[in-house]
Amino acid sequence: MSSARAVTEDTFEAEVLARTGPVIVEYWAEWCGPCRMVAPVLESIAADYAGKVGLVKVNVDENPAIARRYGILHVPTISVFAAGEVVKQVIGARSKSAMLHEFGDLLEPSAV
Repeated sequence: MSSARAVTEDTFEAEVLARTGPVIVEYWAEWCGPCRMVAPVLESIAADYAGKVGLVKVNVDENPAIARRYGILHVPTISVFAAGEVVKQVIGARSKSAMLHEFGDLLEPSAV
């Protein structure tokens, strides 16, 4: 079972922008093969940082306003939000070690 919460244009503010700790946001689409590859990586990271970081998914086909707002042109795009702002973003699927290299220092609540 996925620990990632699906967010929509109606829930994005409450689930991401209003959250005090870091939140990993995966922008994805059902037709995207690399999105299916990166999802278990993000699930594993969220499990490792349980209680310290949130994980949400935004389907860009169903929520185009969010994609436009954050300039999402490619999927998967993975962003880390802290205090309602994007603090780091990568485009494309990556291994767990590569993701942690990119985001690891941001996933501890005291780091943001």
